[in-house]
Amino acid sequence: MPIRVGVIGAGIMGADHIRNLSGTIGGAEVTFVADLDAGRAAAAAPPAARITTEPSELINSSEVDAVVIASQDSTHAGLVLECFEAMTPVLCEKPLAPTLLESREVVAADADIVAATGASLLSLGFMRRFDPGYVALRQSVQGRAQGEPLMVHCTSRNAAAGPGTTAESAITNSAIHELDIIPWLLGSPITEVSWQAGQSSRNAEGGLQDPAFMLLRTADGTLTTLELFLNAQYGYTTRCEVVSERGVTGLMDAALLGVKEDGIRRTAVPADWRPRFADAYRLQLQAWITALGQGGQPPLAGAMDGLHASLVAHAMIRSMHGDGAYTKVSYA
Repeated sequence: MPIRVGVIGAGIMGADHIRNLSGTIGGAEVTFVADLDAGRAAAAAPPAARITTEPSELINSSEVDAVVIASQDSTHAGLVLECFEAMTPVLCEKPLAPTLLESREVVAADADIVAATGASLLSLGFMRRFDPGYVALRQSVQGRAQGEPLMVHCTSRNAAAGPGTTAESAITNSAIHELDIIPWLLGSPITEVSWQAGQSSRNAEGGLQDPAFMLLRTADGTLTTLELFLNAQYGYTTRCEVVSERGVTGLMDAALLGVKEDGIRRTAVPADWRPRFADAYRLQLQAWITALGQGGQPPLAGAMDGLHASLVAHAMIRSMHGDGAYTKVSYA
């Protein structure tokens, strides 16, 4: 029997999850979709799926075996805790929660369930851990193919920031990917961070300082730079390059289309992150569904990974409000 999945949130990310679960993921069936906008839920849901504007109705439905949370960041912690009360496996999109207090509450509840049952119900959607490029880069780095890593350079650019984006949410919602992937890549936790900014783009609205430049230092001494530019206009780009003792290893740009015409060679740039990470999302969802179907623990990021990324994010926010001073990350 397929795993019957309920999806909360039918926006860009939720609709993508619904399409994947309905068309490319083996062993899954979307049976319920919840969104505050009933019309949006109906438009994203498969024909036979139920729809609701009440997430609690979905979570507690006998027609749902597992839940995907793709709603607004501020709802994540509360919905995860409801899934825990229903003892329903849940895949929550990043971040775990926008505040440390909520993240700690979820981690404590998760620990109680693990103590009682021996397994966690929570998987967290840090999908870059499933991206073939990042996986290959990690294997190269951890195998020391080019000697010890010395420095990492990351770039994350979007065409335009989402409505209401602030300097803080740019960290907790966008930079959070690098805050998770760098420790995963290097096998070393982030211990110190710094946030810097110079001239801001005229396309940044509401006082958002954009682009921003961030420095991360891991316990092994490796320094990582991150340029986060949410209003780059031209499209979506993500890069990661590891500088090691005997060479450099980095992700290749993923172009959708290459054109040669009138003596000019050009390539198309994705409008957003979905084409670039389509494989990562698909592989992550399949790993989750397969593990649930086999009664095992899904090999995705978990509660502690979410808390650690949140701790680094909030250290970065403290640095931002402290004029870019280096700020220690405390995992206590």
